[in-house]
Amino acid sequence: MCGIVGYIGKRDVAPLLLEGLQRLEYRGYDSAGIAIHAKGTGKAAGGLKTAKAKGRVRELESRVPKRFAGTTGIAHTRWATHGAPTDENAHPHLDTEGKVAVVHNGIIDNASDLRARLTAEGVAFASETDTEVLSHLIGRSTAEKLEEKVREALRHIEGTYGIAVLHADFPDRIVVARNGSPVVLGIGEHEMFVSSDVAALVSHTRQVVTLDDGEMATLKADDYRTYTTEGSRTTSAPETVEYAAESYDLGGHDTYMHKEISEQADAVDRALRGRIDDRFSTVHLGGLNLDAREARGVRRVKILGCGTSYHAGQIGAQMIEELARIPSDAEPASEFRYRNPVVDPDTLYVAVSQSGETYDVLAAVQELKRKGARVLGLVNVVGSAIARETDGGIYVHAGPEVCVVSTKCFTNMVVSFALLALHLGRIRDLSVADGKRIIEGLRKLPAQIDEILETEADIKKMAELYADAKSMMFIGRVRGYPVAREASLKLKEVSYIHAEAYPASELKHGPLALIEPAMPTVAIVPDDDLLEKNRAALEEIKARSGRILAVAHQEQEKADHTIVVPKNEPELDPILMGIPLQLLAYHTALALGRDIDKPRNLAKSVTVE
Repeated sequence: MCGIVGYIGKRDVAPLLLEGLQRLEYRGYDSAGIAIHAKGTGKAAGGLKTAKAKGRVRELESRVPKRFAGTTGIAHTRWATHGAPTDENAHPHLDTEGKVAVVHNGIIDNASDLRARLTAEGVAFASETDTEVLSHLIGRSTAEKLEEKVREALRHIEGTYGIAVLHADFPDRIVVARNGSPVVLGIGEHEMFVSSDVAALVSHTRQVVTLDDGEMATLKADDYRTYTTEGSRTTSAPETVEYAAESYDLGGHDTYMHKEISEQADAVDRALRGRIDDRFSTVHLGGLNLDAREARGVRRVKILGCGTSYHAGQIGAQMIEELARIPSDAEPASEFRYRNPVVDPDTLYVAVSQSGETYDVLAAVQELKRKGARVLGLVNVVGSAIARETDGGIYVHAGPEVCVVSTKCFTNMVVSFALLALHLGRIRDLSVADGKRIIEGLRKLPAQIDEILETEADIKKMAELYADAKSMMFIGRVRGYPVAREASLKLKEVSYIHAEAYPASELKHGPLALIEPAMPTVAIVPDDDLLEKNRAALEEIKARSGRILAVAHQEQEKADHTIVVPKNEPELDPILMGIPLQLLAYHTALALGRDIDKPRNLAKSVTVE
């Protein structure tokens, strides 16, 4: 959840690192810091210089001295886990002599024991962080090579890490290592980069190497080498990054959230491109590595994700049940791996993650693979850990998503589940006519999304009417309930208004006690076979003087306001009904003056527990 960037070459390093931190700030923005090798050569090098600051990267920029010259350095933007956001707790962390600088993503589980041991040996700690133990372990190592010092220190570490290390006595190199937290090398012309995310690399190089867990690398200006934490050489050929630097820019929008909401029609078009098979009314998903015989042997589908990905999985599970008639359900990955689940050989598991690095999902995948399960990945980032560890899967092709709150990736995840459901359904008992119907519905989605986005001005007015609410209720039935859950999450993430989602059928079993004029309800009311049931729920709320904002296919008489969305096939309607609620959350947050792209206490790509 933090951001790492590093560089070694011939260019002035500080501006490069600060630029990289700006691109990674969505991964953590509690504090930031930078360490460089001061100018000099060999043992006469000027040592390490650091600058750190609580707050955003702009605060760090103001702290970096004008004379901060060097051509090798590492930097970090932090999301706090151990210790409050302070200057002292900002990375990089140094050893006692100031010769070792470490930046670290992840959590060292045995940090307390290591800290106690080092303190007993006379080490004085300068921060509250778990990371600082690494700096001291490396600094106290008597090994001759930096790689050996780092390897020796890592033998004492339990937990997750992505690290980059500088040493004053080794100014010609950066040593990096990965276990459970991403590390990506950028290969340039007589220069090398390292980052936790390609976003910091693409403006300089599109040739990257992604480290695997248990892998290390040494970067020098003219080359790199990779090897295991045990010292065995590995072979890692560079790959070309799909997206250019412009994909990570604001593109004329005020915020990334608004940009990414507006990109959804194109994103859905990308997810569908080249995958539809009109001849057989199905889709091509070659990356599944699941032939027809194996697909027919699936007796249950279990979908695992966290947050927005979990909600997409809930919609996906309903689609698979409806179209493929396979019992399916979704569960938070963070709960699944701790409840000693029964792993059935006839169950197909699907791991969902925007980044492909979400730690709870990745850990669940690893546990499932250990038990012999077949696991598919549904991720956005090509070459990510989940993509590499699963048996096959689907790339959702949403494009880079920078805003902490997910919008276009959620939509593309649900579209990808529709493709999977159609694929499994046509292998089983879904008719040609129904397959054709779903395909026609999928093709309509981009134009219908644009139609919804054209009503943004009206949605903005509604958001301003409801922005004074202290709490909001979101309700929906069956297909509408996961939409309500995701909309509730979006509102609380970005506006800080308390919001809860319930099945509309559950209102009378408790939540009606909360209904009053000061607590608005957002109701998902599709024009399907549950329309009258949903209208009955609106009657219950109105009878108790509750305000109602409906998202529906037609104006709702009992609602104070209605956002009308175009109708698609019933199975695909949830995709469209979620989009105006993204805009509602966005404009509510805008009206309240929130920091929309960087909501408090949150960060993108949750790579810690």
